[in-house]
Amino acid sequence: MSASSNPTLADHNCRQFVLFRVLFNARFYYPVLAILFLDLGLSATEYTLLNFAWALVIVVAEVPSGALADRIGRRPLVIAAGACMVAEMLVLGAAPQNGGLLLFLFCLLNRILSGLAEALASGADESLAFDALASEGRRDEWPAVLARVMRWQSAGTVVAMLVGSAIYDPHLLNRLAAAAGFGFRFELAATLRFPIYLNLITALAVLLVSLSMREPSRHDAPALPAAYPVWHSVLEAGAWIIRTPLALFVIIGGLLIDSVIRLFLTFGSAYFRLIDLPEASYGFIGAGMAGIGMVISPLARRLVQGGSVARCYGILALLTWLGLLGIALNIPFWGAVFALPLAAIIAAVGFAVSHYLNVIVDAHHRATVLSFKGLAFNLGYGFISLLFALALRASRDSGRATEGLADALALLPLWFAGTMLLLGLLFWRHRAVLRRWY
Repeated sequence: MSASSNPTLADHNCRQFVLFRVLFNARFYYPVLAILFLDLGLSATEYTLLNFAWALVIVVAEVPSGALADRIGRRPLVIAAGACMVAEMLVLGAAPQNGGLLLFLFCLLNRILSGLAEALASGADESLAFDALASEGRRDEWPAVLARVMRWQSAGTVVAMLVGSAIYDPHLLNRLAAAAGFGFRFELAATLRFPIYLNLITALAVLLVSLSMREPSRHDAPALPAAYPVWHSVLEAGAWIIRTPLALFVIIGGLLIDSVIRLFLTFGSAYFRLIDLPEASYGFIGAGMAGIGMVISPLARRLVQGGSVARCYGILALLTWLGLLGIALNIPFWGAVFALPLAAIIAAVGFAVSHYLNVIVDAHHRATVLSFKGLAFNLGYGFISLLFALALRASRDSGRATEGLADALALLPLWFAGTMLLLGLLFWRHRAVLRRWY
């Protein structure tokens, strides 16, 4: 960052970008995400289908929102994302427990608003920061900004994981209340909403941060004619990605790694319950997973700046496969150890994809290209979520409901190995480009 005593627009936007990402992603209900929906009264299949709906919303809204950000500016989209986050938490807080169809509809609306918030923010938030740096000739500082985001986002997530799991557990709260001399008792019906209410407060903070961000001028982007259709920008950005093997590989490789890890993380609390871990420990595990980001940020920076794209992705893919293999073993208690590297890898993948794409894309289509990345990532996540739901349903129908999650998790390392092998074959003739250093 600039050493000047008078902060520039780039300094301001980069600070607000870091704060936005920290608050937007530090969700207090994440350590209990799966069991929260299950304890509300949904089945595992319904929960998985809701995640598919969440990804589908992002698929529909991702690229149009990116093109709109390139046309009218990034700031309005970031503000709209903050407003949607506030709305999604209000809806989830009002969802009726064991409400049958009504519960499902409330949760569906929550997932729709959540997906819309993700789509609106995707690309627009980092474009505000990167464009401000570019306008001041400070593009080379972007990896340092990404490292700050990873470090502080990890710290925020550690707090969210510890606090979120603690206030969800009625047994822990009752012990604390008794030790403090209070006579009242907490029930799960009440405590399961505590992380939601706390997240509503951070959602309001996200909205305030988004309002404080400012739109930079983009001197390196040619002006578009007033009548130039937004969809032309979408088609141009999509065609550029298809014609650029490096961009295509970065996006596809990233989505294959991200989708399978993200699927596991959405079932993280259910997996921890499967391997006989107490609910009070979920927050500590989640905090450990988030805390790895503080350690991994300088390593991720060196990984993307100190070698080729192929080398970077090869290392990340191998570590992902080993982690998934360990998860599939369902080792009681100690199985949680394999979740730790997966959390580090998904953070490193996000770092690598953002670095490579921002380096090679022009400012004129930056938000649209980043939205295509978000679209691809969520298509991959939605598709694997649908396959996972089918695997869970097949296990239930075969009369092995208690083993359904374990059976489905065992398929993940096989799926990942197959898809990464196919990726290597598809891009084999472009290996010279992928072996360059960026």
